[in-house]
Amino acid sequence: MTRVAIIGCGLIGRAWAISFLRGGCEVALWDAKTGVCEAVQDALPHAFGDLRAHGLLEEDTDSILSRLHICDTLQKCVKDAAHVQENTPEVIDNKRAIFAQLDAAADAETVLASSTSALLPSAIYHGLPGAARCLVAHPINPPYLVPAVEIVPGPETSLDVVTRTAEFLTSMGQAPIVMNKEVDGFLMNRLQGALLDEAFRLVEEGYASAEDVDIGIRDGLALRWAFMGPFETIDLNAPGGVRDYVNRYAKMYTGVNTAIPTRPDWTGPVLDEIEADRRTRLDAAQLSERQAWRDRRLMALIEHKNKANKEFGS
Repeated sequence: MTRVAIIGCGLIGRAWAISFLRGGCEVALWDAKTGVCEAVQDALPHAFGDLRAHGLLEEDTDSILSRLHICDTLQKCVKDAAHVQENTPEVIDNKRAIFAQLDAAADAETVLASSTSALLPSAIYHGLPGAARCLVAHPINPPYLVPAVEIVPGPETSLDVVTRTAEFLTSMGQAPIVMNKEVDGFLMNRLQGALLDEAFRLVEEGYASAEDVDIGIRDGLALRWAFMGPFETIDLNAPGGVRDYVNRYAKMYTGVNTAIPTRPDWTGPVLDEIEADRRTRLDAAQLSERQAWRDRRLMALIEHKNKANKEFGS
């Protein structure tokens, strides 16, 4: 049985614990703050119940929890672990200090992965004796519902470690995005940032409301993107495939893009407009309830996709 150590057990650490436990792993938890790991343990039965209700989990909760261990030191947590998933706050000095401890404490073959969404891997572990076994494995939260995980190597990362990590995460039910090299924002945030820039711009310049932008994604693009990526989408949107699509529409997109010379100011007056729009539709006090609604909708979507994959193919 594969042992996984989770270092830092806040929102992301808890989500990873669900993913790895559901995948059949033995999971050890450690957090610098007292009581955080126990809070994770208390929250797991409810999460497993929701997954089971949507056909996304078969194993009983008691059996799963028997593989969970709370550790009082980082060293005990990583002992005998094949994979370490670090989830501490996005502060580079803290990350470097934690990775130095992990590198010193973990077995030589243990993969050391960070969940960072913003820090380059080379900035976290450059110069460590075990830098070759370090990388970023950035999840899309929550990873037990959204399977994509960015695997980002640094210049010192071994190709074998990248391959082993991709194979391991695939066996856990995740969908690895294996990047060839590091870049600011990785892949997902660069794509999301480009879309958000244009969403902010359309509102800032008075072309559409925040809700209309959301409709365009929610009831438009996202319906296809729920089961196809953008390249497959355009490949199927022209009779002769992707090259035919580019021949037909590239000039149109070039014209649109040349009309966008600057980035919008996300923190400017447009933020007041977008926030006001959102708060008329959802009171701030209801955010947590709506987040739970989001997760249940994701479960239902995954349940549907699993059924559709069996019926129509993936």
